[in-house]
Amino acid sequence: MTRKPGEPIYLKHHMLGLALALISPILLPLLYHRYVAPLSFDTLFAAGLIIALIGSIVLYFTYRASAQNEP
Repeated sequence: MTRKPGEPIYLKHHMLGLALALISPILLPLLYHRYVAPLSFDTLFAAGLIIALIGSIVLYFTYRASAQNEP
């Protein structure tokens, strides 16, 4: 499959990073809640938001150069 001019480049590691950024805000607080210590809903919600924010910033800085449109 060939890309059209101006179409962004998305590789397998881009999709893996995106999947991790989508799953981790839900999964990590729930795993902590189950195996370490019980957490309130407010704490689970806040932890999910913080993890999502950190994940989005990491994705942005990691993949911004390789996912830009080609001329």
